[in-house]
Amino acid sequence: MPSTAAAPSTRLERDSMGELAVPADALYGAQTQRAVNNFHISGQRMPTAFIRALLMVKAAAARANIALDAVPREIGEAIIEACRQLLAAPESERMQHFPVEVFQTGSGTSTNMNANEVIATLASRALKAPVSANDHVNASQSSNDAIPTALHVSTAVGLHEDLLPALDHLASITRAKARTVYHHVKTGRTHLMDAMPVRLSQVLDGWAQQVEDAAARLRSSLPGLQRLAQGGTAVGTGVNTHPDFAARFAAELSASTGLAFAPAPDFFAVMGAQDGVVAASGQMKAAAVALMKIANDLRWMNSGPLAGLAEIELEALQPGSSIMPGKVNPVIPEATAMVAAQVIGNDAAITVAGQSGNFELNVMLPVIARNVLESTQLLANASRLLADKAIASFRVNEAQLQQALARNPILVTALNPLIGYLKAAEIAKIAYKEGRPILDVAEEHTDLGRERLAALLDPVKLTGP
Repeated sequence: MPSTAAAPSTRLERDSMGELAVPADALYGAQTQRAVNNFHISGQRMPTAFIRALLMVKAAAARANIALDAVPREIGEAIIEACRQLLAAPESERMQHFPVEVFQTGSGTSTNMNANEVIATLASRALKAPVSANDHVNASQSSNDAIPTALHVSTAVGLHEDLLPALDHLASITRAKARTVYHHVKTGRTHLMDAMPVRLSQVLDGWAQQVEDAAARLRSSLPGLQRLAQGGTAVGTGVNTHPDFAARFAAELSASTGLAFAPAPDFFAVMGAQDGVVAASGQMKAAAVALMKIANDLRWMNSGPLAGLAEIELEALQPGSSIMPGKVNPVIPEATAMVAAQVIGNDAAITVAGQSGNFELNVMLPVIARNVLESTQLLANASRLLADKAIASFRVNEAQLQQALARNPILVTALNPLIGYLKAAEIAKIAYKEGRPILDVAEEHTDLGRERLAALLDPVKLTGP
């Protein structure tokens, strides 16, 4: 049999499966090391936002356990202090203690025990007495309710603190820009083809409304995320947990986060399924679709500057080519479009993972956490960049707008009530074929007179009141 003796840079730790060597300076123990040894798949650790939420869960559980006499006060307080130290540490320092990767056991048990072991080590050092990872740090909990709870908490906090403020910022900047470009009228487009004129402000207000609607839909998902599995323990029955633990835990967590968390009305629903997170991810996908639309509109409007639409000029941020001098590309809209594609892909993975609720437990919790938290952060960062480095700073090319409007035969649509669709179509075709202003052609082929035609075909008046 292979020796279990510890190498000089390791120490021996014991769990229910026996002894195992772990790094001498590691705060974690044997169960974490087994996961490190078993899972060499992606090299991606669990998201830092998830670990932060899990530490908040452990601290709130300890407070509830103290109040309910489920753990001795001195041990509970040592657990709380250990969580506080970890949460206060710089991210790089904190995350070195959480090496378990995303693609692990589907319940996230390895990550739960990783947290339990790290907290127990710090609490034991502080007390100078043993604190058990299972009996004390994990008291009144199991991985099956702690991990779904941390998933809900991290997603809700990410929405509240990062994504929703970022979307609000994008909408606000877009509305403000719309007010500055109200006087600019441009050729509208449907099917990428010339259509009736619109104010540039109408275009931007449309974008802002998309973003505001996306934010409203995301806000509507928060109540579902704020219903927690904690208290359901292994299968949803609440075994080994004080009857008041779930409510006390939720109150403690609410106090520490500022969000109104509550026990789920049915633990079986939030442990066996992850419908609330799937729904939130779906709304993130909808937000991504909105950002993709806005980004692509900006790219088209900026295209050129000579052979494209060239209606606007985006802020020049960096050289656009390694071989073509002077070329500048729409890098922020392009980056935003890639973010949108990634978020849509993340949602597809979350959708599949959400279907993996087998009886009393979903068994793809870590990958759901990884994807939903990445989507949250990507959308938040891209929204702010799009607002500050694309929409707020673009310049309008008024001369190009006017040149296109003057040649737009579709303006003849305004004459339909007076000359009929067929006659208007005939005038439009002549204007297209001969490349002449619609006003000149309409004057030749109607008896409305130039002055009246000029008033009827005025692009500004055609954009509405």
